[in-house]
Amino acid sequence: MTSKLDIPLHGPSVNIVRQCGSALSDIIQSKFGCVAIIDGVSFEEDLSNVQQRRSTVVPKKKCDFTLRAGIKVSVWKADLTNFQVDAVVNAANDQLKHYGGLASALCSAGGPQIQRQSDDHIRVHGNLKTGDAIVTDAGSLPCRKIIHAVGPQLFAHHSKYDVDRAEPLLEKAIRSILDRVKENHLNTVAIPAISSGLFNYPLPQCADTIVKTLKEYYEFSSGYFPKEIMLVNNDDPSVNEMERACAQILGSHAPVTYSQPTAQGWSKGSANTSALNAQIENVHVTLKRGYIEEQRTDVIVNTVTSRDLNQGQISKALLQKAGNGMQQEMNAVYSNKRGYMVITHPYKLQCKEVYHTSCTENYRSPAQQTLSSSVLDCLLTAQAKGHKSIAFPAIGTGGLGFKKKEAACAMLGAVKEFATKLLKMEVYFVIFPSDDETFKAFEEQMKQLKEKTSHPSFTHETERRDDFHGSRAPPPQITLRASSDAATREAERWLQGLLFGSPGAVVISNNFIQHFGEEEHRQLSRLMKKAVSIEELFQIGRASIIVHEGLNEDVVVAALQVEAMLCNIQRKFIAEEESAMFLISRQDVSFERKMIDSSYPEFSVRSFDFTSRELDVVKVEKVENAALKMLFDLKKKQLGCSTSQKMFQCISAQFCEMVSHIGFHAEYAPPDDPACGEGIYFARTVRKAMEVWKQPDNEYLHFVEAEVVTGKSCPGKPGLILPPAVGSDPQIRHDSVSGGPDISVIFSGYQALPTYIITCKRFRR
Repeated sequence: MTSKLDIPLHGPSVNIVRQCGSALSDIIQSKFGCVAIIDGVSFEEDLSNVQQRRSTVVPKKKCDFTLRAGIKVSVWKADLTNFQVDAVVNAANDQLKHYGGLASALCSAGGPQIQRQSDDHIRVHGNLKTGDAIVTDAGSLPCRKIIHAVGPQLFAHHSKYDVDRAEPLLEKAIRSILDRVKENHLNTVAIPAISSGLFNYPLPQCADTIVKTLKEYYEFSSGYFPKEIMLVNNDDPSVNEMERACAQILGSHAPVTYSQPTAQGWSKGSANTSALNAQIENVHVTLKRGYIEEQRTDVIVNTVTSRDLNQGQISKALLQKAGNGMQQEMNAVYSNKRGYMVITHPYKLQCKEVYHTSCTENYRSPAQQTLSSSVLDCLLTAQAKGHKSIAFPAIGTGGLGFKKKEAACAMLGAVKEFATKLLKMEVYFVIFPSDDETFKAFEEQMKQLKEKTSHPSFTHETERRDDFHGSRAPPPQITLRASSDAATREAERWLQGLLFGSPGAVVISNNFIQHFGEEEHRQLSRLMKKAVSIEELFQIGRASIIVHEGLNEDVVVAALQVEAMLCNIQRKFIAEEESAMFLISRQDVSFERKMIDSSYPEFSVRSFDFTSRELDVVKVEKVENAALKMLFDLKKKQLGCSTSQKMFQCISAQFCEMVSHIGFHAEYAPPDDPACGEGIYFARTVRKAMEVWKQPDNEYLHFVEAEVVTGKSCPGKPGLILPPAVGSDPQIRHDSVSGGPDISVIFSGYQALPTYIITCKRFRR
């Protein structure tokens, strides 16, 4: 069940949203886990030097392949300074002086810390050799790391002999890059045509060498494998050569599909079996042949006419693969379905959720509009719940009787409308292998779509006009979507106060302000030149920034710029902690927040404690994170503890995702009175947690239930940054400190394991 809420915009709020652009959506997602869709407002350029600037080259995937190891290799036309991956590769010189070409562009966009780190490396280790690759942080680029690789450099007038001598060095540089990917546990990496351009390596041979080395490396490599290697360049000649090299070297190795088809025994006479891809803004669309029940996307969509999953070929196939548990859940929840859709667990399917959608015609809406609305609802629901990919069958072309072309037009029209809202998603249309007629209908629509999206005059506004829903421009509004009412209500309250209040001053309290560096303080200085004042405060263990002394509109825009900076800081913090956790645990740092049904004992047991505190439990989520569990168990063993205690923290909505991902940190929940030191506080009871973290104005409260290892403890005192020594030896310290019988403070986040996140609503009086 998802929640949807519309906030009309009027007066100064329209101008504020116009100036902030997609930054506002990013902030709302980060703070509240809420998708914000902005309609009826034309954005100005994104927040200067704060929000990642949109590239002048719209990222466009040209083709992709899958190696035998299961790793995707894709070719993109895009700008590496604005490409969102775990790491981008810089074509560096041996002194790591980033003066020209791609190196200069990355350094300029990422900030001076990139050159400083590079200089530090050279000062300590000396110059690099040709073929070497090293890793630095990425500064303010939208990636975690930069891999600086030194490829061979040729003279402008080189011979074939020179190229032959340089080829092993280029191979070595690519292998070094892939070694750094493995060592740093990176999932995605973007590699340009290294040594071409300023280094004069012939482009066709460069592309061949890079692709050939990729293929050979992963044929003989073991251990950690990334998810995708992206060959990214911003000029057509390089992109075309990479596409050619992949087709020639990898074309016979694996089909050009977004994921390997699972169908067996396809007819030789069937239509083209390779996938067709299109990019619309941030939405990548793939048309492929395959079996819907075998897809590995986050969401699989089913089409139903009733609760009986034995009706309809798609439903039958999904039910047979999933097992009877899906039918039992369908029977239980069908009567409470929301609009077009019922959501169930996947059971034995290889996805995270199944959306059962109904598209029958009714007297209010024609069938084509109902189908389009249903597809759009699935996309928006998946986005609101944090999913990244979704697979659709050809809805309605079977028992519901839609014409093939009409179904293809309606479904792709819904994807186009979704894309205009600047949301990200991988969308797959999966056509039954032998259904040539339906594949052809979707193929024709896809080709039209590709032609249209590549046309210079194609814009968001023409997309809206072309959609069959009508040509009237939508009124200015923000639509909030999330997996719960709590998220949309909290986001609405925050937005209402910011956009429609007259605060005079905006106070931003967040202890990640303490992580601001030189670049962030330069950005604050620039904001102060725009007719607002900014004060940075740290009092009683809490950091805050106050924006004031300006026109209300300027104050709000500046405050949103600060919030955008904090979003970037928190993302970098997560990336660094994730890397550290992997180095210790050697486990993929992934997590799940599983919703607990209100009828389950797990829910009712937790409700009792909170109800007695005049709180209504609206949501209980179980946190599962294998890497955190391993680190917690290691810490217990290190401290010689066999048991742990159930304790609580009260945190703001924006840290629920972080605590599930990377565990506990002092920044999330500083107490109102840090009387026991500067560590991570926990309360043994809900009542005590509400005393430690007073939030009298909040309608919703978020509690984390955790298992905590306290070990040897002693009384705490203000200012402690580590537990006191046990005796005279400063190397032997207590494991935690206490603030009475109901308060414990630890100084290592690995001493606590998040187990449940409990969202409560205050009783109305």
